[in-house]
Amino acid sequence: MIELTKDNFEQEVLQASGKVFVDFFGDGCVPCQALAPFVEACAAKYGDKLTFAMLNTTKARRLAISQQVLGLPVMAVYGDGKKLEELVKDDCTEANIEALIQRHI
Repeated sequence: MIELTKDNFEQEVLQASGKVFVDFFGDGCVPCQALAPFVEACAAKYGDKLTFAMLNTTKARRLAISQQVLGLPVMAVYGDGKKLEELVKDDCTEANIEALIQRHI
């Protein structure tokens, strides 16, 4: 998984060829920590069809706000420089994340 920062977000996500799955997480977010192993397993399983990346919003708060990420966790799929679809907070279940990925591969 690509570790995103405010310095590489535009290049790795907004200017990427193909679709990019972004896991927005925060240091104190317990649901984010619980979902991390599942997201990493998805990256291993689908990484040849979709780019997987993660952004620690604690370290890039302004960037997160610019992407309308106001609560956590958020799982989003980007393509052609824009957010195509996202799951927010309680919608971030393993089943919903898998379905989101399936729709975009």
